Amino acid sequence: MHSCDTPFGTVQLDRYPPTRNPTLLPFDAADLYLLNALAEDGDSTHRVLVVNDQFGALGCALAGMTPVSWGDSHLAERALGHNLQLNQRPADSVTFLGSQTLPSGSFDRVLMRIPKSLALFEQQLTRLRPLLAPGARVIAGSMIKHLPPSAGDLLARHIGPYQASLGWKKARLLTATFDPELAPPTAHLEARYPIPEAGIDLVNLPGVFSRERLDIGTRALLPHIPADETVQHIIDLGCGNGALGIVAALRNRQASVTFIDESYAAVASAERNTATAGLDQARFVIADGLSEAAPRSADLILCNPPFHQQQVVGDEIAQRLFRQSHRALAPGGRLIIVGNRHLGYHVALKRLFGNVEQLTANAKFVVLQARQR
Repeated sequence: MHSCDTPFGTVQLDRYPPTRNPTLLPFDAADLYLLNALAEDGDSTHRVLVVNDQFGALGCALAGMTPVSWGDSHLAERALGHNLQLNQRPADSVTFLGSQTLPSGSFDRVLMRIPKSLALFEQQLTRLRPLLAPGARVIAGSMIKHLPPSAGDLLARHIGPYQASLGWKKARLLTATFDPELAPPTAHLEARYPIPEAGIDLVNLPGVFSRERLDIGTRALLPHIPADETVQHIIDLGCGNGALGIVAALRNRQASVTFIDESYAAVASAERNTATAGLDQARFVIADGLSEAAPRSADLILCNPPFHQQQVVGDEIAQRLFRQSHRALAPGGRLIIVGNRHLGYHVALKRLFGNVEQLTANAKFVVLQARQR
């Protein structure tokens, strides 16, 4: 737990999921810079929208103003809920909405963390515009090392004229004033590409992993998805656009498939692609991995695990998914994963499962199968 001093009071914050690395904080200078900018307004009557709050630092600090928090990450949603409880704030003091739901009403101030994906940023700005009250300001913040050069251009194109702040503790703000006369161009932000194994084009909504082309790790795993008439329940874990689960469903028509991701846009993409493929035995779950899955309920789990959370690179998320998979697999069930060779996933899998087999490898990736005892 870490104390965060803000103009709206001190809040106690944890990262979610929990981390073993004590140097990773649940807030940064960009969060504080955004809160300082709002405090300088000196007007507590503003209706505030928070966008892409990473661990709930913005929402918890502003809980007294009952803001709406809007974002694509269920992990961020869980972090917000945990930290509201940690600070004895009512759960309904901040309303969280996933990215596929549009906030209602109008907002005077928007505090926005600029996301990694410029396509997601542009989509959010496009959808924000009708929600802005006259005189509204959108204050977008980022650590300078992660600030895309074209972020200001997108603000000017979709919201109105903007000003860039001076750097403060390696963070910067871009503040745009709503121009109701602006006529932004129509942005075509969905991406499509073919997946021959399924005979369809996959749709990727903005912000979804592997936006422009099929990820090469997924490509390496696809040939090793088995056709097995004994398999009854398949899970595409961290499903993204659903490529692995769709191919698995086509090869195992007798099985039901559950698509799970913490990204609202990913699950929406998978749902659209599954419908295009004509598959009807599918469930779509927005969750923290397999935290809500019944023990011993899956026969086959497919996973291309992430090796980062926001800007932090590491294997903690993957290791957590492996532990969850061990709990969720039925006896004799299989977990098939693909990962960068240097991450050494086989060590963790062997410790959990004992029985681990390398299915294929190349200079960059390795595909591993672990079987439940």
